[in-house]
Amino acid sequence: MKILVTGGAGFIGSNLCEHLLAHEYHVVCLDNFSTGKIENLLPLLNQYPQAFRLQVGDIRNLTDCKKAVEGVDYVFHEAALGSVPRSIKDPVLTNEVNISGFLNMLIAARDAGVKRFMYAASSSTYGDSKSLPKVEDVIGKPLSPYAVTKYVNELYADVFSRTYGMETIGLRYFNVFGRRQDPFGAYAAVIPLFVKKLMAHESPIINGDGEYSRDFTYIDNVIQMNMLAMVTTNPDAVNQVYNTAYGERTTLNQLTGYLKELLSEFDPAIANVEIQHGPNRLGDIPHSLASIDKARTLLGYVPEYNMYEGLKEAVRWYWNHI
Repeated sequence: MKILVTGGAGFIGSNLCEHLLAHEYHVVCLDNFSTGKIENLLPLLNQYPQAFRLQVGDIRNLTDCKKAVEGVDYVFHEAALGSVPRSIKDPVLTNEVNISGFLNMLIAARDAGVKRFMYAASSSTYGDSKSLPKVEDVIGKPLSPYAVTKYVNELYADVFSRTYGMETIGLRYFNVFGRRQDPFGAYAAVIPLFVKKLMAHESPIINGDGEYSRDFTYIDNVIQMNMLAMVTTNPDAVNQVYNTAYGERTTLNQLTGYLKELLSEFDPAIANVEIQHGPNRLGDIPHSLASIDKARTLLGYVPEYNMYEGLKEAVRWYWNHI
């Protein structure tokens, strides 16, 4: 089978490409390297020269999308501009990539007769909903332009499944972390950013009092969810949106404590690094915790890594790669 991964040079996309290739699928990667890195793909291009093809292109260009889906059986649409702060700074660009680009990919997949279209949705869709745990059919109002774009993705996917008979599955990612997540970008996620700071004996800055909590989700759980979404033969499981998480929450204070503990095994001085606090960040939701009952029931999802076990793996990777 031939599978397209958009955003395949990124953090989640490259891990997905690697997993698919290791399981003998043929893979096409579409990426414009706006946030992805060629370094994430070079080992795969060298190891799987016959099974892996890189197409440099932009999902905002429908021609690029149509070329990428030629002969493809399944699409994993991971390409997007992440980050709430980036979307607040430049909502137009976030909209162009995350909505116009998403629509282009849906059209290209529809026209190519792709069997199923899996896409990266987001826990940001829950917005100002205060209910915990988050259940798929109870959402609030979006709190950022990024959240608006990811909710619109779900609406478009639903319309395409109803109108054109496409099979779509959306995965609402909850604070994914793990190997290859970039610690150096201007909008680096909290775990790689804090790891980088602590390794340099610099103080991470926690937004607020540190009691905001997240359902941090290790990359291998996310890969498992994507694969289950692709291979499921349960008709009730298709044209749905699923929380993609572990199902436990961790405060930022707990997170920094774990990181200091795990990193100090490599460098004891890290245990003494002070933690600073700054103001709360605009657009952030206070607490995030997923119910994974729907994924467990319809897809057979059983996450393998809890947050602490995932952190152990991630810290070991960062220590060897930063």
